[in-house]
Formats: sequence, C-alpha cells, structure tokens
Amino acid sequence: MLTMTRRNVIAAAATLLAGRPILAQTEPTPMRVRCTFANQEFTVALQDSATTRDFVSMLPLDLTISDFSTNEKIAHLPRRLDEGGLVDYTDEAPGDLCYFRGWGNLAFFHDSYSYRGDLIRLGRIEGRIDPLLVNGEFPLRIELIS
Repeated sequence: MLTMTRRNVIAAAATLLAGRPILAQTEPTPMRVRCTFANQEFTVALQDSATTRDFVSMLPLDLTISDFSTNEKIAHLPRRLDEGGLVDYTDEAPGDLCYFRGWGNLAFFHDSYSYRGDLIRLGRIEGRIDPLLVNGEFPLRIELIS
C-alpha cells in the first residue's frame, strides 16, 4: 500500500514537470496610447508608474490640445492625477509626454525642455513628432491601444 508522504507528492510532481519546457521570463509589453487630432495620429509608449496608471484609468479621453510656449502642446485633464510617479530625470527629449503638476495638464513636448521637478514623464512618442508641429487648437482623442 502506497502512503502519500510529502516526499512522494514532491517526487510525483517533479516527474510530471520534468518533460515540460521551462517558460522564459519576458519583459511586459509597455502600454501604448493613440492620440488623434487634426487628421494627425501618433502613439505614445507609456512608462509604468502610479501617475501613468491613474492616467490610463481615465481613458478614453476627449480633450482639447493647443499650442503653449514654443516647445509644447498642452491638454487639460478633467481631474488631477496621482503624483506617485514623480522621479527626477535628466534625459529630457522632444517627444516626451509629461504631466505638469502645477496645472494638472498634459504636456506634449515637440522641442527641447528642461526638467524642473514639476513634471512627471508618462511616456514618449513612438516615431516622428511631426503631428505636434501642427499649429492651433483642436479636439484631441486619447485611447489605450495595448
């Protein structure tokens, strides 16, 4: 008579699993959003942070995008975001999508800018930033695509 001991259970499980391949650990695919305005479309690969997750929880969004200063377009959100994603960074670049803590809006940078502690980077545009160079104020649609 076979008694089920801990050792027997472990040995049986090991035998069953021995013939199965071990799955490789893969990096999670970043979340992406599609932004559309004025017959322009671009995608943004999002970074994982509390702020980004709060932003994604609001999607899809219909906002207004407009020119601001000489290096960005902005869009005002319906509410402020969780600021838990605040981290210092030094690799600012055109194409960054940031949350501006001061006014609680999105900032789409199409030219150089400097991090000053008041921005939380949400992600970066994939590909060219040309859509952001279209001047004016337009309806903006932002939706999750992955």
